[in-house]
Amino acid sequence: MTGGVIVLIILVVLLAALVAAFLYRLLTLRSGGTAAILRVLPADEGAGWRHGIIRYGDGGLVFYKLSSLRPGPDSKISRLGIEVDGRRKPQGSEFDIMSEDIVILEASEGDNRYEIALDGGALTAFLSWVESRPSDRSQRRKPGPSAS
Repeated sequence: MTGGVIVLIILVVLLAALVAAFLYRLLTLRSGGTAAILRVLPADEGAGWRHGIIRYGDGGLVFYKLSSLRPGPDSKISRLGIEVDGRRKPQGSEFDIMSEDIVILEASEGDNRYEIALDGGALTAFLSWVESRPSDRSQRRKPGPSAS
């Protein structure tokens, strides 16, 4: 084989891998979740927002960016560690990607801070998910000896 044919085969294999990654990500995103816009803080005013899908689980939530080819989630937030620190409406240039119906929550998990932009239904679901988490102080009690 000549060098040109080998390079062509390598390019075709790389292109096939890229298409496979794209299709996997597309199928992952289409299999469900809640639409959201998220950014990691600190960020410049109006910058850093990423559209994506949030999926809730017992242990935490995961965020998949729409524009990423990464096979797994782009951000993970622990359910027990998440705290909602405030809420606000979009301001200034944020209206370029958000409507007036959107609410932006500031949330933190340990040292990590986020802003999550959600519409009315998604906001209710998110807050319900956070509020229904088990208490970090709750522990399963072992049955003690019975008092007879």
